[in-house]
Amino acid sequence: MTQPPHDEPTAASPEELREQVARTRQELGETVEALAAMTDVKARAQEKAAEVKEQTTAKAGELKEQAALKAGEVKEQAALKAAEVKEQAALKAGEVKAKAAEAAARVQDKLPDPVKDKAAQAADQARGTVARAGRLWQDKAPEPVRSTTARGGRLARDNRGLLLAAAAATGIWLLYRRKG
Repeated sequence: MTQPPHDEPTAASPEELREQVARTRQELGETVEALAAMTDVKARAQEKAAEVKEQTTAKAGELKEQAALKAGEVKEQAALKAAEVKEQAALKAGEVKAKAAEAAARVQDKLPDPVKDKAAQAADQARGTVARAGRLWQDKAPEPVRSTTARGGRLARDNRGLLLAAAAATGIWLLYRRKG
């Protein structure tokens, strides 16, 4: 048969021999199981798939977290930029309004008194005519047209200074044009 391994002494009694055989059988069984596990391709593929799935899930979670952080940063930057643009627009609007008021004041200062008086009379006449037209409008115009016109009127009232400045500039231009 076979010879015993060199590092293991030979059995002195039948009882020791049985123990050696039992131990050898157990070791051999474990070795066979390990070899069977290594040759079980399906089980190894499933283990590898589970490992890859776990890694993929972890990486997806990291990427999702990074994307959320980046989205928050971009949103914050956009809000800051929007606030900056809004502030700049408000400053520009204030500058334009101030310039329009200055132009209107200069025009009013340059107008002779008779022109101012005639303008006041014309304004009074216009107010009366507008009041009559308004009453007529309320009586005759359909509701959708009245609501649209009302919105336009509110817009004009809200930008009254700008409209007056434009009217004054137009008046000056007309005066200079007549003289020239």
